[in-house]
Amino acid sequence: MRRRVFAPLLGVVLAGPLVLAAGCSGGDDVGVSVRGKFGARPEVSFPKGEPSAELAVKTLVKGDGQGARKGDLVVADYVGYRWSKDGNKLLANSYIAGLPGAFPTGRLVPGLDKALLGARVGDRVVAKIPPAEGYGDKGDTQHQVGADDSLVYVLDVRGVYGRTAHARGRAQGLDDPRLPRVSGGAQGQAPQVTVPRVAAPKGLQVRSLIQGEGPAVAKGRLVALQYVGVFWRDGRVFDSSWRSGRPYAVTIGTGQVMKGWDEALVGQKVGSRLLLVVPPSLGYGKEGLAQAGIKANDTLVFVVDLLGVH
Repeated sequence: MRRRVFAPLLGVVLAGPLVLAAGCSGGDDVGVSVRGKFGARPEVSFPKGEPSAELAVKTLVKGDGQGARKGDLVVADYVGYRWSKDGNKLLANSYIAGLPGAFPTGRLVPGLDKALLGARVGDRVVAKIPPAEGYGDKGDTQHQVGADDSLVYVLDVRGVYGRTAHARGRAQGLDDPRLPRVSGGAQGQAPQVTVPRVAAPKGLQVRSLIQGEGPAVAKGRLVALQYVGVFWRDGRVFDSSWRSGRPYAVTIGTGQVMKGWDEALVGQKVGSRLLLVVPPSLGYGKEGLAQAGIKANDTLVFVVDLLGVH
């Protein structure tokens, strides 16, 4: 299997090793003490004994802006613990690597989904998630979570991206009959891509359709984005974040995505809309990717909106 094109094609790609969900709570008695400033690794102290059996969520620092809704992408720095009568253990810490986690609400464990609903940029949220709202009575050996383990998260919310998020910047003209034409793409809708009836270019093509004015994408950063992908051979859409109804996040420049994306997106500014034409040598080559309908030596066309970088 070659490297992934992007998260939705092969399932959710998360920046952290342990990602669950949290939302509305049955109370705010999280049972732990949390110290420290937003954006810095929190100090979490656990009391003696085992946790209570109720879901509890508490916002220690309040941010502003639109609260996260089901289906939104939440980007957050976080620590995650397991907690039971046998004690507690740190399982995940995004502060060490300096790369936040990507939390696709609606696709997390029930407790974390409930905790993140309504979360805003600048919030520090603490969630205590009992087994019934986490991995259930079987636990999850992959994440070192046992059947009786509750989960504790402290999350510093850095970004919230809704289904209608889109590029924001200055429109750029593109009049090249050898390249696809892009039209439409109103808020919440995918742009339409029309592929010309000419031979595909042999090299990577990158064109700015909307020039953003945000920070540049650096190698190794987490990028929130919208995209649509079509085949050069027939112009048919094979994947789209607009169609799935949620933005996605990928780490750029580290081999998590296809080479064409790594080469094209590093250095581009947030707010931009880009047209990418990716030759097979920078995509899936002679192998293709059958599960996505990508044939051997397919040239792929993408329109990508850069929403945020973290």
